[in-house]
Amino acid sequence: MQEPSVLDYVKSKIYFWRGEKVDLPEAPEPAPLPPSEPDEEPAAPVEAERRPLAWRTLAALALALAAQRILEPPHENPAPIIFMASILFASAIGFVILAYLRGEWRLPDLSPERTAFDPLTYRPWLILGSLVLSVTAFGLFTHNLFTWLNVSLWLAGLFLFAWGFWLGKITFKRPDFRSLLTPWNGLVLLAALVVVYYRVYDLTGVLSEPFSDHIEKLYDVRDVLDGATYIFFPRNTGREFIQMYVTAAVAKLFGTGLSFMSLKIGTVIIGLGALPFIYLLGREIGGKRVGLFALLLAGIAYWPNVISRVGLRFPLYPLFAAPTLYYLVRGLRRSNRNDFILSGIFLGLGLHGYSSFRFMPFVVVIAILVYALHQKDKEARQQAFTWLVISTIAAFIVFLPLLRYTLENPESVFYRAMTRLTDAEKPLPGPVFLIFLQNLWNALTMFQWSNGSIWVHSIPNRPALDVVSGALLVLGVVLVILRYARQRNWLDLFLLLSIPLLLMPSILSLAFPNENPSLNRTGGAIVPVFIIVAMALDGLVTGLGSSLNRRRGQLLAWGVAGLLLVLSATQNYRLVFDVFKTQFTNNAWNSSEMAAQINLFAETDGSITQAWIVPYPFWVDTRLLSTQTGYFEQDFTMWPENIPDTLSIPGPKLFLLKPEDTETLALLQSLYPQGTINRYPSRSPGRDFLMFRVP
Repeated sequence: MQEPSVLDYVKSKIYFWRGEKVDLPEAPEPAPLPPSEPDEEPAAPVEAERRPLAWRTLAALALALAAQRILEPPHENPAPIIFMASILFASAIGFVILAYLRGEWRLPDLSPERTAFDPLTYRPWLILGSLVLSVTAFGLFTHNLFTWLNVSLWLAGLFLFAWGFWLGKITFKRPDFRSLLTPWNGLVLLAALVVVYYRVYDLTGVLSEPFSDHIEKLYDVRDVLDGATYIFFPRNTGREFIQMYVTAAVAKLFGTGLSFMSLKIGTVIIGLGALPFIYLLGREIGGKRVGLFALLLAGIAYWPNVISRVGLRFPLYPLFAAPTLYYLVRGLRRSNRNDFILSGIFLGLGLHGYSSFRFMPFVVVIAILVYALHQKDKEARQQAFTWLVISTIAAFIVFLPLLRYTLENPESVFYRAMTRLTDAEKPLPGPVFLIFLQNLWNALTMFQWSNGSIWVHSIPNRPALDVVSGALLVLGVVLVILRYARQRNWLDLFLLLSIPLLLMPSILSLAFPNENPSLNRTGGAIVPVFIIVAMALDGLVTGLGSSLNRRRGQLLAWGVAGLLLVLSATQNYRLVFDVFKTQFTNNAWNSSEMAAQINLFAETDGSITQAWIVPYPFWVDTRLLSTQTGYFEQDFTMWPENIPDTLSIPGPKLFLLKPEDTETLALLQSLYPQGTINRYPSRSPGRDFLMFRVP
């Protein structure tokens, strides 16, 4: 009889009423195993796979840290220091290349890009409405003033444009806060709290004193509080409007009034605003761990911390550079037109913030070109340029108020930039090309060598980065180059190019090359610099974590990463709250001490209107006393030729003088022989002043 098949077995089960019973044959019993030898030991349990120690990675890290540590100031003889550091960095680069080739230290993999065809659908009536409203608003932006009418039309035109090109519906969802309660978000929140502490701690002491630029800004803020809604503030060579309105809001909300503290609170808030987008961009490029490292390292770093505390427009550059780059990169990687609309909006807003941001449109165009050159599909290239047009129009609409003012007053808007870029103020100190190359070199080496000599917003002649970040940046750049050489991904090339591009506002200081590099004009480079640093640190953790066995590798990886973060945090804390604080206080004129003596005089036996400060060359700006005393409208300036007029004023008087002003002192003694002289011992060396009191 033929052996039944599997089909016969299945039929017997389905048609059970036929009585045809088919059973599966029993499996034969397995043959017995041969007996083991009496001296054979039982098999050992299989252990986890062991990998060798990633010694090339550790060698590269140690050499780079040693090189960056050598470059820390002071430098009595820089030549041998630079030579030794160059040897160490070259050795570190050699080891990191070996580590990359051996798979020990690699950057996080770029997630796959989503390529999708954009049919370029739009809502024509909304686009037409946007055009009508935007043109009407442009025509109403007259007399350099925002009004309720032109602002309403302007914002409505922008909204209709965004809606007209938006893919899908514009919806506003209520946030689900319960979904945010995850361990990872808790870790991000903890990092954010550390960052906020670094940015707001000792805001009174860092910076301790205002200088002339601050009083100019406060005059502009006073105009806003008095109802002057300017588009562009022409005072003191001209300034864009965002900082003035932010400071006015701070003065009202925090009750700090027209004060130096209002300026500092406003710029600290602005500086913090860039960090969420640095986190998002890092997460988009390398994963959420890269985003967290970038957030933390940029948040505690001396460079962005200091420029956020100065109280001037400097942090507006990274504030708008970060979201512009984030939405641009995300839009290109995900083929999402909506991201380009958002990128364009932030691009336009940045043009109202800080003049260094004016180079940002070139960065956006170069990003699109780099992306297009890496695309094999012609439709993908054409689509990228279409997105660029949409982003440009969005930015153009946002820029309309300043465009109207610029067309009417080009010299006011471009004067400051032209004095740095051309010979408008002074002849260029040499051939343009050679100055540019030298400026480019100085700017590119600012991270490891010297961030310039401007003491009001930097520690002169020290690296812009701490030892840990400076070392990781060098290694990270090498790793990005290696990954690009292997994968040819456009994003790696753009990351590398974005650093010199965002440094360009400082590099283009051709008429004043001594102002390059400067931490304020290079602020946009904070974004790619700390993302590359974070990528290098993430790759280090991954590489060390996969060495040895799993437990020991993870302990080694996070132990090294934790040590690096602690070293970075410790050094940055010392740089901001010790070195920079002391240096600034010793260099700035002590207007706060003078204001305190004037207030003391007014509270005891005098009057605030009978206290004056006598100007002297290269001394304190007498206008600062108005904000330091709290009497913003009071003019404390008393020119020497006007001192005899005070004889007719009854009551006690107080004159503050520079000790070197012997002529004014002699005049006061002749007019008021009963006056007394006291020398006030300042907390800063060389900052004493004389107090001539008339009883």
